[in-house]
Amino acid sequence: MGFGSYDESEQQEQTTDDEDVEAVNVHEHEHHGEMSFESDVSTDELVSQLGSMKDEDDESNE
Repeated sequence: MGFGSYDESEQQEQTTDDEDVEAVNVHEHEHHGEMSFESDVSTDELVSQLGSMKDEDDESNE
C-alpha cells in the first residue's frame, strides 16, 4: 500500500451521546415590536439618494 497506513479502528462506528449535546433555541433572541425614527430629510430626497447610490454601484460593476 503506497499511500500511507490504513487503520481499521478509525472505520468503526462512532457514536455520541445525544444527552450531552445542548440544543440550540433558534427563537431565543427573537424580538417583536416596532421601530421608528425621525428624519429631517424628505422621502423624495431619500429616494434620490438611493438612486444615486444604485447608479454608482452599477458604474463600479461595469
